[in-house]
Amino acid sequence: MLVNCNSCEKKFNVPDTAVTENGRLLQCGSCGNKWTQYPIKQETVKKEKLKKNIPNVNQKPNVNKVKKSVKKKKREINLYSEEYLKKKHGILIKDTSKNGGINKNKKNNYSFFSYLFITTIFIIAFFGVLNLTKEIIISTYPLTETYINSLYEVLEILRSTISSLAN
Repeated sequence: MLVNCNSCEKKFNVPDTAVTENGRLLQCGSCGNKWTQYPIKQETVKKEKLKKNIPNVNQKPNVNKVKKSVKKKKREINLYSEEYLKKKHGILIKDTSKNGGINKNKKNNYSFFSYLFITTIFIIAFFGVLNLTKEIIISTYPLTETYINSLYEVLEILRSTISSLAN
């Protein structure tokens, strides 16, 4: 069965068995319009086909028939607007920027120097804890003594280099 949308005049092919005598709710895939479609009687369809095929005697056949191009109607309503989604689908959209929601567009206020400062404090704290627990670590794991001593030698070399550059 060939069905026309009441709103945008788009044609759809629907199986005859899909539409019962009580009718069926259809929705246009282009504009979203909904309507109840009832079955079309076969007699009226046959008569319409015969009328189209039999030329009228009074009319002259037009040899140069030009098909008119049908322009698509633009949608007047945005399918993703808040009003449309609420009306057609019952979807409510909450604004997350209000009511204490998380705003994803918020810029992070940390700069490079903030990260550098935090990293420096973390490293100093790590070496402080390592210095306090050096004897416990060495007594528990005797093989780490050479690594810890060489680490502190490298730190002493770095400190002396930096202090000589500062002077």
